[in-house]
Amino acid sequence: MQLTPGLRRVGNEIVASYLFIDDRGVTVVDAGLAGHYGDLLAELADADLTIDDVRAIILTHGDTDHLGFAERLRRDHGVPVYVHTADLDRAKGGDKPATSFGRGVRPWPVVRFFAYALGKGGAKTEYLTDARTLEGGERLADLPGSPEIIAMPGHSPGSIAVHSPAFDAIAVGDALTTRHVLTGRRGPQPAPFTDAPDAALDSLDRLAATDATWVLPGHGTPWNHGAAEAVRLVREAAAASVR
Repeated sequence: MQLTPGLRRVGNEIVASYLFIDDRGVTVVDAGLAGHYGDLLAELADADLTIDDVRAIILTHGDTDHLGFAERLRRDHGVPVYVHTADLDRAKGGDKPATSFGRGVRPWPVVRFFAYALGKGGAKTEYLTDARTLEGGERLADLPGSPEIIAMPGHSPGSIAVHSPAFDAIAVGDALTTRHVLTGRRGPQPAPFTDAPDAALDSLDRLAATDATWVLPGHGTPWNHGAAEAVRLVREAAAASVR
């Protein structure tokens, strides 16, 4: 799905990754599930591009529903994969994410999420065997979209956001969600399965400071009402959940 010229989504509101496209090629942010490989090819074709135009994959964190086709592209096509050093072990199958479901879980959204994940090869995800590491603060000017890396610890130790001022967009992984996969609730809110919820909320200040129009979550509908407003609503939802 094209969001704006040069900015596209692969997947849907259940699991998504994003493409930054300019005259240098494509930067893929997150790799969804293994079965999204075919969706990636279709999205590239719709933009008159091929897999050979992909210059890099940047992972917002190391959870399996964001690793998807990353190792396949690295191994079979030589596409470099970037991940924060604090999530490298997780992306290689070591450190495991939080598994607490939290409050307000509803059966149908849970069933829909896990059924979709299984149907898209979620049980067949390949862990990384090699990657380039990030620390946060990098500007990868040679990559399409000239992405800037913002450390966002909380959901995982090495969670990052990927900001492209050129596209007025920031891909946030699970720093927040706009559709909770376990409750079905819509709108900006904290993401489930977060390792350190308080740290995740603290990290949102860095997201708001970008003033990006487009906020691109790994789960949920892309948000185009500004990063500051998204952060305000996430904090509001977090406060309401503890009352």
